[in-house]
Amino acid sequence: MTEREVTGIGTEWLTTNEAADLTGYSAAYVRMLARRGAVDAVRAGRDWLVQREAVLAYQRQMDALGTDKHNPWREDREDLAEQGRGRIE
Repeated sequence: MTEREVTGIGTEWLTTNEAADLTGYSAAYVRMLARRGAVDAVRAGRDWLVQREAVLAYQRQMDALGTDKHNPWREDREDLAEQGRGRIE
């Protein structure tokens, strides 16, 4: 185990199932967020542990975006511009 995993385990870290119950997302979606690095997460064996505040911050961000979260033309989607999609100036 890395030092981060050893010192990080506590009440601020949740299993994907606990994070799913907290946010209303599915456990599979929380695992996908962890794999992509969208939330702070660590592997514990074959399981993912996600940081409680990171998953709640992600949920707040998505709620604030509303339907615009699906808009590939959003100004903050520089990753899409690199792929040749989205707003290029």
